[in-house]
Amino acid sequence: MKFQIQREHLLDPLQQIIGAVEKKQTMPALSTILLNAEAQSLILTATDLEIELRAHVDMVIDEPGDVSVPARKLLDICKALPADAQIQFSVEGNKALIRSGRSRFTLVTLPASDFPSLDKIESQFSFEISQRTLRDMINKTAFAMAQQDVRYYLNGLLFEVSTRKIRTVATDGHRLAYAEKDLETEISDIKQVIVPRKGVLELQRLLADSEDTVTVLLANNHLQVELDNTRFTSKLIDGRFPDYHRVIPETSDKLLTADRESLKQALIRASILSNEKYRGIRLILKENILQLEAQNPDQEEADIDVEVEYNGDEIEIGFNVNYILDVLNSSDSETVQSSLRDSNSSCLLTFPDQPDYQYVIMPMRL
Repeated sequence: MKFQIQREHLLDPLQQIIGAVEKKQTMPALSTILLNAEAQSLILTATDLEIELRAHVDMVIDEPGDVSVPARKLLDICKALPADAQIQFSVEGNKALIRSGRSRFTLVTLPASDFPSLDKIESQFSFEISQRTLRDMINKTAFAMAQQDVRYYLNGLLFEVSTRKIRTVATDGHRLAYAEKDLETEISDIKQVIVPRKGVLELQRLLADSEDTVTVLLANNHLQVELDNTRFTSKLIDGRFPDYHRVIPETSDKLLTADRESLKQALIRASILSNEKYRGIRLILKENILQLEAQNPDQEEADIDVEVEYNGDEIEIGFNVNYILDVLNSSDSETVQSSLRDSNSSCLLTFPDQPDYQYVIMPMRL
């Protein structure tokens, strides 16, 4: 195996796929990247057995072959070389030789046959969507995923596709984030898959703020996304996602409208003196005034008033302030609306100029 390549042409795909390499691995092969040199391309693959990332570079190969090399060491070598460096890569026995200018590196390799691969994927359904749309849907919902919950099906993001619609939903049992967009699809039934947390975060990193389309493939056990020169594959969580339709409340006549930034800053100020563990804050809603109250075990208190638009009955309700801030931070809208029924019911947060996104937060007792 032998090829020559510009440093940046190798560094870019390495950085794209390095997220699939576990720092603490149970198998030596999982700390490596598989290099597969074909006649006209170099393919780089990394996996942790849950997700797999594959990138390809169009180039002329001197001698085809395949080998597994230490992932992070190869990445660090490329980073350390000058920006305009030319890299000569070759394999002799069980060693990879990397030469560039007056620098020479020797890496121990593993046979390509030792490199693990995900199960074969049988396509069930595929569709195209812009990177920007998919990225926004993930960004505006992923924060509500659970972390290491015993209800394993909550430790991921639901992707749901139906005729002309795609939805992403996340919940940790205390809050729920929902996004819906139009899609040019025709499908006979509703297709649901749950992508695990690590796969969601890696996909977030890969997607660009671009109108370029990506192809999404849904299979029984995998989700696969084809980008320009990178292919992302993730195993799915085998579980049944909760019926989110039952969680999203109908809009109430008790509707609060507020300036998003003003409310956010008021909540940040009030949260300074909230309980560090439970982060509870009391909201007292009166005519055109929202009072925020917080206190901690040291008997310290914060009391902040915010001007809002509200003409309903007086309501006193408690929430985890971090949950509200997460929603406000997910949008750049000027205005936020909150629909409430009473002190014991969940709150529905929406943005008037972004009707495709809805957020539900359960109240807490203070």
